Amino acid sequence: MKAVLVHRPGGPDALDYVDVAIPAPGPKEVQIKAEAFGVGQPDALIRRGVYKWMPPLPANPGNDVAGRISAVGHGVVGISVGQKVLLSARDLSQRGGCYAEYVVAPADAIHLLPDAVDLQDAVCLANYQVAWALLHECGGRNPAGSVLVIGAAGGVGTSIVQLAKLAGMTVIGTVSTTEKAQFAKSNGADHVIFYRDEDVVARTRELTGGSGVGLVLDHVCGPEFVSYLGVLSKWGTLVSYNAFAGLPEENLMGEMRKYLDVCPAVRCFSFHIYDHDRDARRAIMGKLISLLGRGEIKPAISARLKLSEVRQAHTLLESGGALGKIIMTP
Repeated sequence: MKAVLVHRPGGPDALDYVDVAIPAPGPKEVQIKAEAFGVGQPDALIRRGVYKWMPPLPANPGNDVAGRISAVGHGVVGISVGQKVLLSARDLSQRGGCYAEYVVAPADAIHLLPDAVDLQDAVCLANYQVAWALLHECGGRNPAGSVLVIGAAGGVGTSIVQLAKLAGMTVIGTVSTTEKAQFAKSNGADHVIFYRDEDVVARTRELTGGSGVGLVLDHVCGPEFVSYLGVLSKWGTLVSYNAFAGLPEENLMGEMRKYLDVCPAVRCFSFHIYDHDRDARRAIMGKLISLLGRGEIKPAISARLKLSEVRQAHTLLESGGALGKIIMTP
């Protein structure tokens, strides 16, 4: 079978599309015939060799796969050949391992999917897991009625927009282009701000009649991060869930004390908080599978490539030009 391995970490050229033996399921394991692979930032971090949860080399950098059960090992009950399933490396003992035409995993790690669920849609749900936790766990004492989404047209950003609208929130998203603005609105954003041309803080306060938003979700951080304190309403929370532009240089506590009239909160979030909370992690995924099955969420897929085009997929991922999720098929 074909799989992707990284022997020496680096750029997209470090991804080798190779022949490997088809793995057989052992006791209490299942074999999955892959039909869709998710492409995300953890995959790129493994490829570059800088992931904090790095698997040993040579590493298979894939973290999400959807397909059908093709074989079951001894002792597996309640799972049949042909069933649709989703596997996230978040439910494995180590990250990676999912960029392969056949994947073996513990039977209790997979998620069974309704027959009506599209497997290419299902493999996008890892982004929704992050989005759900950001919206429903990070807001502090009160559920937020409004949210500012930094980068509302990206993979996680799009998931946040959809879930926030489903929760009845007012959604403001920042974007860089007209195309991304149209895309964010098509996914439910009420307002968009062109962050390269507009003052995000002033525009947010204008759009909210001066009251601000209850939640800001930012994956960029960098020099703009502390300015978002200025858009928070009372008891509002500013959340950093990545830092692609580096860390702010300002005295964060000093900046927060400028806004004592709203009692702002700042939180750093990583989905790795669920690494040792299996029940909560899988409960979130169960909710999302139900929403997908009922058609209440619709993953936005930016590009569909073949597994053999994995280098192109990673190049697109790191370009920042993708609208929604990048997936691959065998």
